[in-house]
Formats: sequence, structure tokens, C-alpha cells
Amino acid sequence: MEGHRFRDFVPEQDKSKANFERLFDIFQQLILMTSGNVGEAMSALTSLDKRFGLTDESYGIGDFYEDLKRKGYITETNEEGEGEARLSAKMEINLRQNALEEIFGKLKRHKAGNHTTRQTGRGDEMNTDIRQYAFGDELDSIAYTESFRNAQINHGTDEFMLLEEDLEIREREFKAQTSTVLMIDISHSMILYGEDRITPAKKVAMALGELITTRYPKDTLDIIVFGNDAWQIQMKDLPYLEVGPYHTNTIAGLELAMDILRRRKNQNKQIFMITDGKPTCMKVGINYYKNSFGLDRKILRKTLTLAQQCRKIKIPITTFMIASDPYLQEFVREFTRINQGKAYYSNLNELGNFIFEDFQKNRRKQV
Repeated sequence: MEGHRFRDFVPEQDKSKANFERLFDIFQQLILMTSGNVGEAMSALTSLDKRFGLTDESYGIGDFYEDLKRKGYITETNEEGEGEARLSAKMEINLRQNALEEIFGKLKRHKAGNHTTRQTGRGDEMNTDIRQYAFGDELDSIAYTESFRNAQINHGTDEFMLLEEDLEIREREFKAQTSTVLMIDISHSMILYGEDRITPAKKVAMALGELITTRYPKDTLDIIVFGNDAWQIQMKDLPYLEVGPYHTNTIAGLELAMDILRRRKNQNKQIFMITDGKPTCMKVGINYYKNSFGLDRKILRKTLTLAQQCRKIKIPITTFMIASDPYLQEFVREFTRINQGKAYYSNLNELGNFIFEDFQKNRRKQV
């Protein structure tokens, strides 16, 4: 009886993609893993080419590098007589767009995107609802066809007149503006136990940032990172984020986020938090109180208190959990329940397959 026969797995190549595009897809992943270091990413790409034969005699890694420069994805600077390759602004934007497509799918850009509510009023977009004119309504909201029809019905055509009671108004969708703070965990646990959690976290962060700035351009977005402490960064800094020798001071991150949102005039406010689990650090005076050996009651109580405070001032917290350990997820569930926010759980391989927990509506679904 013949048994199983094993051989090397050779994945089928997408022949529809040009050589540059195939290598570019891999290069973008390597750039995030190397925190924006072009030299390290190119070295890793060369090693992969040697091992898996990504190129042929017609197009090599050197050709790809020259194309990166020619297309404006990287730039070279001269420092002390040595050329150094760096990512361009074009490449930083491309990384965010790529993350958005990978995680949330292809979304159409809206010229004036906002968060639609169930209210109507002086908004941005017309809808199909018609109502009678009221004092104070804008003239550009008048439904002229319906208004002229009313005038004809009410007064006839011999002596045509248009009175106030004939006017009708086309309702506009009321659009809500939202202020968002994006929190990113850069503690050492994000690369602990041989798992690279910071790269998926950066992808989620870039996708969220691109989603908010392109689909909801009237919103405000502030980004902070938290380790032993918390501080603000710019969106362009996301590809270069690195994990430090830090504990997880979720408390400092939440306090900074709340302080930022207090200064925002928008009524709708929210916090997005990307983390791999439990808080392990808090500041007491000028000293740090740390405990990495489980859920410390002192740290946990303070963290959950902040979650409750956010709920009282109507700041929901959406947590993106980049870990599959049930022990780590337990804290997120309790944190989300108290805040009445939302949580997304994702493993490291399938960022798009989140389990959406909405404690406000008390339901669970797969998205």
C-alpha cells in the first residue's frame, strides 16, 4: 500500500502582477516589521529572494530598489558622505492605504464624509423627506418643484403667486462630527514569547487613521502611545513605531486621552485602544508601581475606574485586542462591560476576522 508522498510547497504566483508589484507587496510588510528601516527591509527581501527565488534574470532586487527611488517611494540622503535610504511621504501614505484595504476592505472615499445620525436639520446632504417651510429655513433647501406645484394647486394658473404656505423644504441629513483618540500599546509584551504583535497593531492603527482622515475629514484624530508613560505622536510616525522595554501603563494612556478630549469642542468623542491585554504599571507620585505577574488589583481598580469615568462623560472606548490568549481577553471583556464600549478580538494572522462585541446592544456577531 502506497503511503503519503510529501514534497516542497510552491505557492502559485499571481501572473497578473508585474515583478515590481509582487516585490512591493512583500516590501511593505517588511517595512512595518523593521519599523521603517529601508536597509533592513531590503536585506530581508534579498534573503527571501535567495531562499524562495522571488526574482529572475530579467528583474532583480537591484532593479526593484531603483524603481522604488524612481517612483518616489524612498529617498536617499547624504550624511557624512554616506547615502541613507528613507521612506518618503508618498510611501507613508501608501502604507496607510494598504493597511486600510487589508483590514477593512476597499472603502470608497467620500468627499464630505461624516457620521450619520437619525436627526435631520441643517446638514450636508439632501434626503428624500419633504416638510413645510418654517421661519429660519435656508433658501437653498427649498424644494422648488414641489413648491411651484403647491402654488398652482392653491392659486391656479391665471394669477400665479407663490406664498409662504406653498413652500416646502427638502430635509438635510444632520452630520455628527467626532473627536477620536487612538491609543497604541508599545510595551515589551507586544513582542514577548516570540510573537510579533506590534506589526499587526501598527497595521490596525494605520487603517483606523486612514479611515478617519479620508472618510470622515471633518473629524479630529489624536494618536498617543503608552508604555511606562504616555505621549502623543503624529500619524506619519506610525510606520516607525518600535516596542520599548516598557510595562503597560494603560492608566496613563487613558488619562492623556481624556485630557485631550476635554479640550475638543465636539459633542461626540471616542477612544480607540490597541493593546495585547492587561495593564501592569501605574504612576504613584514620581515613582512607578509595577506588577507583571497577573492582574494586579491596585492597577486593575484604577484602570476600571477610568473606564467608568469615561462612560459617565459619554466617551466610549473601542478596544482592538491583538492577542488570542483567553486570560488576556478576560480583562478586555470586563473593561468593555464597565465602559459599555466595544471590543474587537483578532489573532495575528487574520486581522480582518474580528469578533465584534457590542455591550451597548447586548449582542455578538462576526464581521
